[in-house]
Amino acid sequence: MNIEEWKSQIRRGTLEYCILLMIHQKPHYGYEILQKLDEYPIITAKESTIYPLLRRLLKEEYLTSSWQESAEGLPPRKYYAITPKGEMYLDAMSCEWNHLLHAISDLKGE
Repeated sequence: MNIEEWKSQIRRGTLEYCILLMIHQKPHYGYEILQKLDEYPIITAKESTIYPLLRRLLKEEYLTSSWQESAEGLPPRKYYAITPKGEMYLDAMSCEWNHLLHAISDLKGE
């Protein structure tokens, strides 16, 4: 495995967590999520990855969605918001993430 494959594995493993963290702060629409992820090369993703993930999170009732009109006369946008079930899932993920960071820090000798 080379470094690009390793980074791809990291991305796949953390993308759902990153998306829930963003939506937890405020509702987002799909393209806005893509743009935000693009700010961080390690977690950047394509539409073909993000939209199926958002659909799955909707199906699992971690998110809700609603269409909102755009102020600039653009087509309506589908905004995603986190549900109470999604908040509980995010809390559990955050706990596990902190355990992972702690383990890695220990292994690094920090």
